[in-house]
Parts: sequence; structure tokens; C-alpha cells
Amino acid sequence: MLVREFDFDLPPELIAQEPPPERGSARLLQLSRQSGAIVHAGVRKLPNLLTAGDLLVVNDTRVFPARLLGRRTPSGGAVECLLVGRTHAAVDEPTVHIWDALVHPGQKLKRGARMTFGDGTLFGEILASGSFGRRSVRLWTESGQSVDAAIDQVGRVPLPPYIKRPDADADRERYQTVFADRRGSVAAPTAGLHFTRELLDQLHVAGIETTSITLHVGYGTFQPVRVDDVAAHHLESERYAVGAVAAATIERARADRRRVIAVGTTTTRTLEAVARVHGGQVVASEGQTDLFIYPGFDFRVIGGLLTNFHVPRSSLLMLVSAFAGVEAVRAAYAVAVQHRYRFYSYGDAMLIL
Repeated sequence: MLVREFDFDLPPELIAQEPPPERGSARLLQLSRQSGAIVHAGVRKLPNLLTAGDLLVVNDTRVFPARLLGRRTPSGGAVECLLVGRTHAAVDEPTVHIWDALVHPGQKLKRGARMTFGDGTLFGEILASGSFGRRSVRLWTESGQSVDAAIDQVGRVPLPPYIKRPDADADRERYQTVFADRRGSVAAPTAGLHFTRELLDQLHVAGIETTSITLHVGYGTFQPVRVDDVAAHHLESERYAVGAVAAATIERARADRRRVIAVGTTTTRTLEAVARVHGGQVVASEGQTDLFIYPGFDFRVIGGLLTNFHVPRSSLLMLVSAFAGVEAVRAAYAVAVQHRYRFYSYGDAMLIL
């Protein structure tokens, strides 16, 4: 299967640059896996679109402010560092971390280059260079403050590259789900951004169960597919955790033949990855996964998917197409464009049942 089969024309003005006026006010397109039928609704109608007994599984990861703006030492030139993932090298301690990062200007930031962030709150040094602009970066503090606390203090919200504006103070709250709990993502699990506490309460009243797992979203979620053949693409590994309560809740729903509905592609990948390595069962576990889901994949766990509208030629669109069918998704996306749905992280939602 070729990557170009997942291309489509998307008017730039449909790429959402701001969140909806109110959390939970986004539109929702419902797609039937069986018939291909499409229904237009809104996220607030979700309790009426689901069935009592359904189990929603959400990703409770928390986005941290992974974008660091600072100055080179001693020249004072501007520098930007996007933290991609902790390497957990042997030297790591609360006041010294080793990170994999994207830095700018990359040409000038070679091994040994030093940086300062937040007027001396946090310091950095380039340790090594990698491919596609990657760098290994040592971060440290000299005040006794932990590196995590310093990052939280001086970092900026790492908005996706297709949002063509600076981050704002409001993004610290809006680019975070209401159930965010476990710090570790550089990008939000965007399908979860639609939920409010009120909507979660209404789902509960309607008999729809909710549980949470964790997948810390890495920069790979924006990673372009640089190959022509879909099967040749590889995802970066991301850390996940499935707790005992969540595992038991999911397996109980499956035993009762109730639908397990994943909120987002990150939740989908976690559930299916765990099942693949545990004999088809979702068990309490922690680890890393680079599972790439594309058409032809055998879904073992999920029976429904709530997701946003994704980038052309992206691995996320391939996952959605694997679940709902390539032609059905292509048709649904054409309808979404025609009806002016908003795309990507701050955009509208799609429910596939």
C-alpha cells in the first residue's frame, strides 16, 4: 500500500488555529463501520450516540511545557530547544537530566555548545548530534531546584507545527485534557480535549463507563512519513502504563461483550499493543511501544474510536483507515471538508462505531 493513497486536499483555512470557544462545543461526525453512513452531531451529544454499557478508555497523560526558549552561552544568540524524550542515562538525577531534543539553530549548536534558559533557571549543553536535527542535551540547574520544576517554570506549551501562531497563556489549560494526570507528553492526546467534567458526568448517568490508561505522546506523533510504501514506515517508541484497575475494567467489558471505545489514536495503540504481547488480553503492565497500525491490522480490543481529523499522509490517518476502512474514511473526510469541519488538534471530532 502506498502512502499517496492517504493524501487528500485540505483547504488551509480548515486547520484549526484556536480551540473551540468552549471546551466540548466542537462538532462531531459519526461514521458507521458497517454501512459507511454518516451522521452530523456535536460532542455534547455523545451520551446519546453511545449505548449504556459502553466503556470509554481515555489517555490520562499530562503535557509538560517542552519548548524551551533561551540564549547561547556566551554569545547571547537566540536558541530554541524542543524536548523530545528523556534518555534516562546513568548520570540522570533530579538536578541533571539527559534529553533527546530538537534544537534551533541546529547548524550552530554542535557538541559542546551551551545554553541558558529563564535567566539562569535552567542550563543546557549539547552532548551529541543525531539525524533529522536531533541532539542529545544535558540539562541542569544550579539552584538545587529539580530539572522538572525548572522546565515547568520556564517552558512553553509545545503547540503542533501546523498551528501557525505563538503559544498563549490560555493554551496551558486548553491544550490539556481535564483528566490529565501523569506528566510526560510533548503533545496532547487531542481526542480527549473535547471532554468536560459535565460531559463525563452525563456519560456516567447514561450508563457509559470510563477508565484511563497512559501513553506519553512523543514527537513521533508529528513525524512525517518519509517513505513511499506504508509498510516501510517506523514509529518512535513511546512509554505506556496500564494500571490494574483499568486492565480489570477493560477485560470485564470484553467478557460481557460490551464495546470498548478508545478515545484517541494513542489509547488505541496502547490497548492493541498490550493485547498483542499478552495473548490477546489487556493486562496491567508498563513498557514502550512502537506499534504502527495501518490497513490490514487485526484489532483485538477496540470496538469504537473517537478521534480528531488528521493530517494527510500521516500515520494517524492510516490508523483510522485501518479501523474504519480506507474508502469509508476517504469518503468521510471528503464530507468533512465539504461541511467545513475543523481539522487537527484544536479541531472537530469523529466517532467511528
